[in-house]
Amino acid sequence: MSDIASDGRKAESQQSGKFAGRFDWERWGILYLRIALGASFLSGIADRFGLYTGRNVGYGNFAGFVAYTAKVNSFMPAWTIPFLAWAATAAEFSFGLALVLGIWLRWAALGSSVLLLLFAAAMAISFGIKSPLDYSVFSASAGALVLSFHEFRKRIG
Repeated sequence: MSDIASDGRKAESQQSGKFAGRFDWERWGILYLRIALGASFLSGIADRFGLYTGRNVGYGNFAGFVAYTAKVNSFMPAWTIPFLAWAATAAEFSFGLALVLGIWLRWAALGSSVLLLLFAAAMAISFGIKSPLDYSVFSASAGALVLSFHEFRKRIG
């Protein structure tokens, strides 16, 4: 009789995903996604403010980032470029910090997804579709969207 009850509790625990000793792959996968996205945003910020030195520097300083912003947004009027560079910087810093710290995750992830989709669209318009595909911008945007859905689902269920 106790074997039947034990099997029932075990099956119930396995169904709920809370079986003792079970590694929670979903939790660690979401944490990995969160940290990877946030760190990527913050790394870009560090680069544009000259915190990186050596061969693997992308922009090197904010002027270099503004020049890159102008190339990516070649379809925009020149007077909008400084605003776009600062707006992207503020958004990336805010979303990156929120993702790494784990605060306001639903909205930070959704905002990250939209921001990355805008980056991908601008890159595709200015450089062709190969550029955002090669730099995995669509993939990062999709990952942020999945993270957002995960966080919204947690609040509902």
